[in-house]
Amino acid sequence: MMQEIQVATRGRGIHDLTREVRGAVRAGALRVGVCTVFVKHTSCSLLIQENADPTAVADLERWLDRAVPDGEPFYTHTAEGPDDMPSHVKAMLLPTSLSIPVLDGEPTLGQWQGVYLFEHRSSGSVRTVVVVSTG
Repeated sequence: MMQEIQVATRGRGIHDLTREVRGAVRAGALRVGVCTVFVKHTSCSLLIQENADPTAVADLERWLDRAVPDGEPFYTHTAEGPDDMPSHVKAMLLPTSLSIPVLDGEPTLGQWQGVYLFEHRSSGSVRTVVVVSTG
């Protein structure tokens, strides 16, 4: 079963998709198998990360912004602004797809794990995330 999720981002940041991914897996009625989550864009990425303390994902966001800053003078791909090429670099460093085992009709995330879309652009956008459950 395949389902698309539209995510309206408000700009750079991490957006929790755990509920939507769980819903897509449940809708597919798969009991045992694999859920693949894929984002159809080149300037955002996906993460499985801690969901208990929001400072964990905030720290990840700050670390990545420091590692790949906007506006470096050596970037030549700047057609959409100073965050254009850094967004692509960040998406190159982080996954654009995830594989999550499904057991008893649920994604088998750990107790402290959530599924996140990591928007790398400064301005908001609508992102399409594909969830495919196969058994």
